[in-house]
Amino acid sequence: MLVDSHCHLDYYTPVELPDILARAAASGVGEMVTIGTTMAQSARLPGLIAGHANLWCTVGVHPHHAAEAPIPTPEELAERAGDPRVIGIGESGLDYFYDRSPRDVQAANFRAHIRGARLAGVPLCIHARDADDDIAAILREERAQGGAFDFLLHCFSSTRRLAEAALAMGGYVSFSGILTFPKSQELRDIARDVPVDRLLVETDAPYLAPVPFRGKRNEPAWVAHTASVLAETHGLSPEAMVEVTTANFRRLFRKAAA
Repeated sequence: MLVDSHCHLDYYTPVELPDILARAAASGVGEMVTIGTTMAQSARLPGLIAGHANLWCTVGVHPHHAAEAPIPTPEELAERAGDPRVIGIGESGLDYFYDRSPRDVQAANFRAHIRGARLAGVPLCIHARDADDDIAAILREERAQGGAFDFLLHCFSSTRRLAEAALAMGGYVSFSGILTFPKSQELRDIARDVPVDRLLVETDAPYLAPVPFRGKRNEPAWVAHTASVLAETHGLSPEAMVEVTTANFRRLFRKAAA
């Protein structure tokens, strides 16, 4: 059973969603995590997945939206994470590619999410784009000041130095359909060197459809294609990679294993 550790199910219409979930199940995707991007949107996610024992969600503010509303306090994030269906905090982090929020606001938002994740005892899902050094520096500073916390770098497409920094701090690394693109050999080389017990897979659906669906609207059913390429990079069978990534998901997202 595969787990799509990061998707956006609320980006599909209510009419589309049943078929999206049915195709995922038919493809062997047993569980999915739909991700928070604003506090208002995050509040709607538990209702969206109600009645689906195989669906989970997170609460958080994406760096694109960090300046749109007051930054949530760590306590507010931790309280929201008390919902049994909320198994993580995020996605939050830094995005210097689009710079849709001032960088100091992004950083303050990121730190609040780190502290909220630590308070709640759930992992933090990190968005990192063109901000590798600052991401690593903030992670180190927050660990030094407040103690360790669980996290993963989602949709990893960053540098080897960020991957190595995250792994040194006990982090996990999640790969999306980008891993399957023909020009992503450097990324596959990084993925090959991530220990198998720190790997996760995701779609980031409806974005970043893997080969052979590149250019189409992505969906959780297609996470198997990313898992297959990841298996090849590690010299494992697809079945073994399914077992590895699902076990890693359970270890990181402990509420989903309860």
